[in-house]
Amino acid sequence: MKAIRNITTLIVAGAMIFIGACEPIEDRDKLKNTYEADDIQLEVIQTANGKGNGLTLKMNTPGVIGYWDYLIDKKFTDEVKVIFPIPGTHTFTYHVTTPLIKGGNPSDREVVSKTIQVTIEELDQELPADYYDLVGAQLQGKSWVFDRGSANWWYMSPNPANGGNPFGVWWNASECCAPSDQAGKMVFDLDGGANYSYYTDADNAEPTATGTFSFNGDFTKFNIGGGINILGADGTADVNGCAKSLGSFAQFTIVELTAERLVLYIPDASCTSGWTWIFVPEED
Repeated sequence: MKAIRNITTLIVAGAMIFIGACEPIEDRDKLKNTYEADDIQLEVIQTANGKGNGLTLKMNTPGVIGYWDYLIDKKFTDEVKVIFPIPGTHTFTYHVTTPLIKGGNPSDREVVSKTIQVTIEELDQELPADYYDLVGAQLQGKSWVFDRGSANWWYMSPNPANGGNPFGVWWNASECCAPSDQAGKMVFDLDGGANYSYYTDADNAEPTATGTFSFNGDFTKFNIGGGINILGADGTADVNGCAKSLGSFAQFTIVELTAERLVLYIPDASCTSGWTWIFVPEED
């Protein structure tokens, strides 16, 4: 009888463990973040007594891990020192991925973001050289046109599988099928923003479209925003749209950027090739 009682006790205990395992540990409808955006303390320290473009961005809340998005780049750290190139008022954001899982998908976690506004009245810190080359030595704005005085200025070039040489001319399309905006110009300036103006004809008084430009953190990539593109980026019917990128359509590799020349390249053009653009400053 004692053995039977022991067996019965084990069966009951096992059943209780099974029932307990089936019950939810906690009501997931009540799960919430341990902090909110208001709990994230941000600070910006500026040069020139709070007016300059030398910035130190700080996230001061202990235990919070995330990244800064300060428009011209992103950094996965609590503190960033940056020389910001654009006068005016800007909104910077600190993003934190929280432990809270949404919809039962472990990869879909809630993001909490906190913003801070920064007003830059003086460019008291010297910018990286690429900005001066692109927008002018005095940062007053600069116009760029195709280098149509040279033999090769808009052409198909090797993709990475074939060496990725942006100066390797596979087919000089400009000889037969120059883009419709070949006589246009691109104007870049820093007047209240990183501004880009696109002209299909350099003689036009008003731009055809306007957008923005940006570099990546190490100035190896050049990006165009605002739903427009650079000169000759769409290709023509004759070249079957080969000058289109298959990836980030308005992102280009910077091959060369000096005060005298701008060479851009995409490795993944639509014709299983690369494509190269060569620009020079517009003559006064």
